[in-house]
Amino acid sequence: MKRIHVVAAVIRGGDGRILIARRADSQHQGGLWEFPGGKVEEGEGVESALVRELREELGIEVTRSRPLIKVSHDYPDKQVLLDVHEVDAFTGEPHGAEGQPLAWVAPRDLGQYAFPEANKPIVAAARLPDQYLITPDGLEVPEMLKGIQKAVASGIRLIQLRAPDMYDPKYRDVAVDAVGLCAGKAQLMLKGPLEWLGDFPAAGWHLTAAQLRKYAAKGRPFPTARWLAASCHNAEELALAERMGVDFVTLSPVQPTQTHPEAAPLGWDAARQMIAGFNQPVFLLGGVGPSERERAWDVGAQGVAGIRAFWPEV
Repeated sequence: MKRIHVVAAVIRGGDGRILIARRADSQHQGGLWEFPGGKVEEGEGVESALVRELREELGIEVTRSRPLIKVSHDYPDKQVLLDVHEVDAFTGEPHGAEGQPLAWVAPRDLGQYAFPEANKPIVAAARLPDQYLITPDGLEVPEMLKGIQKAVASGIRLIQLRAPDMYDPKYRDVAVDAVGLCAGKAQLMLKGPLEWLGDFPAAGWHLTAAQLRKYAAKGRPFPTARWLAASCHNAEELALAERMGVDFVTLSPVQPTQTHPEAAPLGWDAARQMIAGFNQPVFLLGGVGPSERERAWDVGAQGVAGIRAFWPEV
């Protein structure tokens, strides 16, 4: 069965809301909501198909777009490759040119809409930012909390509270304060034993590679309304993350790092190949900073993650 190549768009308005459309009842996966787009014609470039489809479906002209995520999915009756781009600039007023209902939805509310199964990773990618801040080692608690507060104020929307040298009760105390600093402004990801999950319901959980290997066979440890991520370093760990049903991963190290000089870097080409076989958002980590964000997009990543390169001066 030939895989059908489809281009889709996460169209973001000036207020940050995202445009979705409802499929006609007579269509495949009819009645469900989707991200606008359509089939890439034989010999047609993906960007050309994106421009054409959005002109035909919505009556708009794309003026700026970038790659967001690629998703391969097998339905019982067809196989699809969704080539998804984010569109944040266009001319014209979007309307259902083919009679389809449209809705502008806040990213946090996308989960309230029923999408085809293949669209689930796109919903995650649409909700996630393109930078993931990881707290540095060796900070005193006041300095760590001040840095988190400053990062949130600067617009960072995804933060991992990583403190491997901190003993458990102290980490839990800091986590309580960090949850408060991030509330309503940024998504906090915690690390630690899964037995703590019930104590921090507002936080997401970022699994270590060791936890991933230990728990992947048991499946996702909590419902999809809560973020689940994992640290991956190779194709095997990516496969475990997909099996467990994580929402996103970090893949590292892409380049040599000062913090882990013994770790062999993957390099950009290997990262591209690994991402191509993985259907969830990937943040590249290790020797990258904000300046590598566009290169990360080009190899298929959601964005970049980092420690010192992202940590604000406090």
